Amino acid sequence: MVRSLWSAATGMLAQQTAVDTISNNIANVNTTGYKTSQNEFKSLLYQELQTKTTTANGDTKPIDSQVGLGVRSSSITTIFRQGAFLESSNNFAFAIQGDGLFAVKTPDGGTAYTRNGNFNVSIGNDGLTLTNADGNPVLDTTGKPIVFDKNMTASNITVTSDGEFCYPDDKGNAKSLGMRIGVWQFNNPSGLEKKDSSLYLETAASGVPLNESTSNNLKKSTIAQGYLENSNVQLADEMVNLIIAQRAYEANSRAITTTDTMMQQANQLRS
Repeated sequence: MVRSLWSAATGMLAQQTAVDTISNNIANVNTTGYKTSQNEFKSLLYQELQTKTTTANGDTKPIDSQVGLGVRSSSITTIFRQGAFLESSNNFAFAIQGDGLFAVKTPDGGTAYTRNGNFNVSIGNDGLTLTNADGNPVLDTTGKPIVFDKNMTASNITVTSDGEFCYPDDKGNAKSLGMRIGVWQFNNPSGLEKKDSSLYLETAASGVPLNESTSNNLKKSTIAQGYLENSNVQLADEMVNLIIAQRAYEANSRAITTTDTMMQQANQLRS
């Protein structure tokens, strides 16, 4: 009977993790570029009560008797489903249609990836550097920071659907600047390590980043200037999942209470 106490306790812990994940999804329903997370569970060890033997009459039993020892959260998977596009007044707002991610240089010199294309320009001695909201430089297709001439008017810089930066000449015609915003893909994006500010880091599970500009076998993403990708959180689904997790938590709590009552009754037995 003690098995039921521990099994129900693991169920409560697992459902608490599920509620934590759902709550984080709901909190980020309006976070640009956020990708929803989903809990996955797995059963724990099984204890064998009766093996596949024969009965007293010598008949072979078709199945054995096993009882489970609970559940735990096996993974929290990020769902990289396309989010809706929202129009933005920011000239350096970019949304990705496809599987690609932007790349930014982190303060420690590494590279992080994101779907949050709410960028801007930072004025420095080298010129106008394209950065994210935290001031981290956005990288081009060669992995270098994107820097525009300091004499350029930032509002006149445009981007084509394939990420090429353009600037008007003396006649007002858009001319390529020879720079293209970098877009990368991963064989297993769900394996990326999640960080704050909607950033992701490469891991062994995600595989190496694949540069769309040099990988011919990839389906290329397109860039939409003046738009941002909203989170892909489906609020109605999250509310349903929250109710399911709550009911499961309550059921496991009831199992503990029931087991405790049964054990009290067993202890009160008199011969």
